Amino acid sequence: MSRTLILTALSAVMVALGGYLYLTASQSVSQTTSQPLMAASAQEAGNGDAASADAEETAAPEVIEMVMGDEDAPITVIEYASFTCPHCARFHEEVYPGLVENYVDTGQIRFVIREIYFDRYGLWAGMVARCGGPLRYFGISEMIMEEQREWVQGEPAEVAANLRRLGLRAGLTNEALDVCLTNNDMAQAMVTLSQEQAEADGVQGTPSFVINGEMYSNMGYDAFAELLDGLIAEAAE
Repeated sequence: MSRTLILTALSAVMVALGGYLYLTASQSVSQTTSQPLMAASAQEAGNGDAASADAEETAAPEVIEMVMGDEDAPITVIEYASFTCPHCARFHEEVYPGLVENYVDTGQIRFVIREIYFDRYGLWAGMVARCGGPLRYFGISEMIMEEQREWVQGEPAEVAANLRRLGLRAGLTNEALDVCLTNNDMAQAMVTLSQEQAEADGVQGTPSFVINGEMYSNMGYDAFAELLDGLIAEAAE
């Protein structure tokens, strides 16, 4: 996917936040109807002018950078990935486990995941992955990648329910998922940051990797390991 298409897709997701983006209610409140993501804040405000004033005064929530590995590792790998990208799922199946075992766990690289949102499903997946905080993020994101073919199937309400079930299996509660999946301010902040980062790094497609400041396209494990070994050797000189 070209850089232009990536930024267009991000803009489309941003537009979705303003209207048609919606989520199903949890099983515990299954008698309620689906609501637009922005509906809760609007209903609670009651007054449009007051709501606008409050929104201006409220700072955007912080979107935490999801990082694993030694903070002082000589190599930093930033992966740009989409939860709905089949190539990303394949990377996480075939390459990522070896990188974690042989480079992250040994303190040689610091690994960062930055999410790209091509569609609302990818955004919802990111909201679920982040719902458990940094400690659970990587485990939940791996579940989402591993079962990508299953949870993306169906109508939007079905996809949202599939993602909720993944979150529950990961140990999240319905109450926590309700909060995460209806946090429109966080969703907006996630999309905005993703667009800024993708544009700043000139992301051309997913998965893409910024390794010690240099951009690389998708590659197999052997090519990745060869590159990392060379950089590690240089850093040791």
